[in-house]
Amino acid sequence: MKDIIFTFHEGSPKYKQVYERFKRWIEQGELLPGEQLPSIRRLADSLQVSRNTTLMAYEQLMAEGYIQGESRRGYFVNRMEPLFLREAPSRSVRPASPEPSVTVDFRAGAVDQAHFPLKAWRRMLNRVLAEKESFLYGDPFGERRLREQITKYLFQSRGVSADPDAIIIGSSTQQMLLQLGHVLREDHSAVAVEDPGYDGAWEAFRFHSFGIRTLPVHETGIDLSHLDRTDAGVAYVTPSHQSPLGVSMTIRQRQALLNWAASREGYVIEDDYDSEFRYTGKPFPALAAIDSSRVVYLGNFSKSFLPGIRLGYMVLPPGLLDRYRTRFHNFETTASLPNQLAMARFMEDGEWSRHIKRMRLVYKRKMMQLISVLDRLFGGQVTMVGKESGLFLLIKVHLPYTEEELIRRAALQGVRVYPSSAYFICNHPDRPMIKLGFSSLSAEEIGLGAELLKKAWV
Repeated sequence: MKDIIFTFHEGSPKYKQVYERFKRWIEQGELLPGEQLPSIRRLADSLQVSRNTTLMAYEQLMAEGYIQGESRRGYFVNRMEPLFLREAPSRSVRPASPEPSVTVDFRAGAVDQAHFPLKAWRRMLNRVLAEKESFLYGDPFGERRLREQITKYLFQSRGVSADPDAIIIGSSTQQMLLQLGHVLREDHSAVAVEDPGYDGAWEAFRFHSFGIRTLPVHETGIDLSHLDRTDAGVAYVTPSHQSPLGVSMTIRQRQALLNWAASREGYVIEDDYDSEFRYTGKPFPALAAIDSSRVVYLGNFSKSFLPGIRLGYMVLPPGLLDRYRTRFHNFETTASLPNQLAMARFMEDGEWSRHIKRMRLVYKRKMMQLISVLDRLFGGQVTMVGKESGLFLLIKVHLPYTEEELIRRAALQGVRVYPSSAYFICNHPDRPMIKLGFSSLSAEEIGLGAELLKKAWV
């Protein structure tokens, strides 16, 4: 393939522009299946960018299946199914309304690639793959080296005192809830969930035919008064950073919830999904730090490190641990063994704590910038919800549009924003709420995205 040269535009990271250009060429058939791409070095030299820029673009293309890398040979275009190819419209047919290109994507759940410790993580993986241990099946409940590191981390960061043997490693929060549900269903038929809340958890509970009972959550906090009027014996909550409203549960509420669980001989499932990123004040102690006998503690590495690593964990109380181990000791782990061992090394070498400290500052700056620019551009036309922590911001929009209209109008300006309606069961808000993730965006993209939203909505 000849050297590639094109002009970059402002407002979008260069790696993203390289990725989008190659993606378009592949989808439009300008790059054919099996065709070899320039090497990382050659492409970087052609475009006059850093090798890290071209590497990140290629890795994104590989992650989405557009290309594949072959050892010592290079990168090659994959064969795409017709469903995923954008065929050029027939000359006799005029396309109705072409989908506008996306300039800024406020997608939550992505990471800041510019600050990702790629070299350190690659070094850990290379060390792990040189060991015989990584070629085995591994412990069905998770590698002990990683469980020991999680034990130390939870005690230092969240005040949770956990035995490594009480920790279960899995691939995701939802997957662990599915397995946990097998055990909880023996004694309980209904579970109380936050409304609004994490819909992925609801689906896991419904899979086991749990009755779903709702606990209304407002911008001022959770309403626990409904608990005593339900038949639930299990409650699933996100007390440190409620998903999606961002409020935190007070100490009094935490104690009341634990007392309820004890009175029902039930359990509280505490999803501490992004407790690392609190920007104002000190975080409240985890529920599991107050009473470990009635709390199942859930954590993961997806929000704070890398979604694709597929690593999560839960700490089981004594009343569930033996039953869980008996039920699942003949099942293989769902988490990647090399990723477990690499993360254990990453934590042992202090890279994890350095990464968290660095990203807390990075994400705090992004949150503050998003709040500032929205306040400047919209003033009282939007209410910002969940400003103290997390990797996204909810905005309640006080304009004469529905959620669908807000999303459509933003898309016409090249901005992708996301709905919140899927998180509500009965407790619907009085105005539409839009979810804005900022973790993967640069400062320039945040500012540009807000300007374009102003143009779209006002």
